[in-house]
Amino acid sequence: MRTMNYFIFLVTVPNIEEGQKIAKILVETKLAACVNIIQNIISIYRWKGKIEEDNEHLLLIKTTEENSNKIIQKVKEIHSYTEPECIGLKIEKGSETYLKWIKEVVE
Repeated sequence: MRTMNYFIFLVTVPNIEEGQKIAKILVETKLAACVNIIQNIISIYRWKGKIEEDNEHLLLIKTTEENSNKIIQKVKEIHSYTEPECIGLKIEKGSETYLKWIKEVVE
């Protein structure tokens, strides 16, 4: 039997409204079990040869490995950034019951 793998995706957004929109779409379409929105982070990064600094918000998206590519595709499709951050990290350990819940609520 294949072991289920779980992921957390990190996605930054420019404002709460866009974060809520993305979160709702991912949960409503059963691509994500849960999305947390962490408000008011400062991002410093290099873009097109310049150092930029922006106030952003961070989405923590919980899902299964099977939905990983669909999450990346959906975020690129609906995000306002030209190249949105969408980084998936494998969950190495977690509460068995929580991980089971993720599996139950996503497709």
